[in-house]
Amino acid sequence: MSEAHSQTQITASRRVDALKTTAAVYGIYAGILGMEHGFLEILQGNAATRGVRIMAAGGTGLPFPFGHEPAMTVIPNFLASGITAMAVGMAIILWCTAISRRKHRTLVLLLLSVALLLVGGGFGPISLLIAACIASSGIGRPLTWWRRLGGTTMWLIAALWPWLLGAALAWVPIEMVLGQILHLKNDSNQTLTNLNLLFSYPLLFFVATSLFAGFAHRVHSLSEEEDAGVECGDNRA
Repeated sequence: MSEAHSQTQITASRRVDALKTTAAVYGIYAGILGMEHGFLEILQGNAATRGVRIMAAGGTGLPFPFGHEPAMTVIPNFLASGITAMAVGMAIILWCTAISRRKHRTLVLLLLSVALLLVGGGFGPISLLIAACIASSGIGRPLTWWRRLGGTTMWLIAALWPWLLGAALAWVPIEMVLGQILHLKNDSNQTLTNLNLLFSYPLLFFVATSLFAGFAHRVHSLSEEEDAGVECGDNRA
């Protein structure tokens, strides 16, 4: 991919604030996943959880890797924990739909993220929420430190942002399909080399790299806006 092509691609999407989009998309996605965990817990009924660490899905779990949906909860009842997880997940979704206009956006999202983790919203959504919080913290800021990382490499990374974001969103469905093809079992005793766990690593990679690319994309957009302002001032002069 040439630098000229990369800059053309970024220019075409310069009106999109990558940090606002990343924070909103990952936050909403995590809220949906948290609600899914809560719904599965509700299906287990008014039963004791028997510990802090739980499996949101009862029985053999759902037919895909990590289909038992591991989670933790401080509420010792599946029904109550599930209802609370769904409520917190919905709160995260509503908060993130307009996160760029929210006061104390990052602090509130961080508190909601911790709450989701503690009431059975699952471990999976946390990586998305961490990325959403980091992206949220950069909204409306000059990103001075990031500007020091300028150059051709940064522009290329910026051009990859929408593709990395899309890959992160698509990985869970892809994981489900691969789990079916490879006939993976939902082993609750995971090891670092277990295929179930290995399938989660690409998601972490896509989330981390899309976050980095989002900052690069935003820095490029800010630079373009400043250059346009200078050019407009010169024309007036």
